[in-house]
Amino acid sequence: MAHLSLGHQRARRSEAVMTRFGVAIAAIALLLIQVTQQVLFATIAGAKASVVVTPFFNLVTVWNPGISFGMLQDISNGQWILSAVAMLIVAWLFVWLRKVEHRSTALALGLIIGGAIGNIIDRIRFSAVFDYLDFHAFGYHWPAFNLSDSFIFIGVALLLFSALGEAKTSSLQQPTN
Repeated sequence: MAHLSLGHQRARRSEAVMTRFGVAIAAIALLLIQVTQQVLFATIAGAKASVVVTPFFNLVTVWNPGISFGMLQDISNGQWILSAVAMLIVAWLFVWLRKVEHRSTALALGLIIGGAIGNIIDRIRFSAVFDYLDFHAFGYHWPAFNLSDSFIFIGVALLLFSALGEAKTSSLQQPTN
């Protein structure tokens, strides 16, 4: 039986710690999503009109059977197809998370996984995603979105910043001729 080198053992331990961290972030994100939705179901879901919070922000009830910006909403059995695709993506993200060595990447993947699972739950429960955040200013109106979408966006942004930072660091560490 071959023994792992000390460096390899440390790397595996680090990956396990990052995996647990990412899963914890996903669980916290999912809990926040579900609690927020329950509160909003109890307060605004039955409202006929939007709830004005600030001059540029409303709480609304929008059911989106499609993906971003309502695209693909006319697909037959769309909630099942989109849920299956999202589940495959989440599975791939979990595989990636198991190999992560950096906390920022684990955080980002945890946010994306939690947000994606939140939207999957909506699709399975309601055949659509419950969107409720509505921003508008200076004649521009952003399509309604939810906390799941926000976590996915923040996670993707963190991945991009992390990748740019790692690329910049590695280019600084490379010897020049």
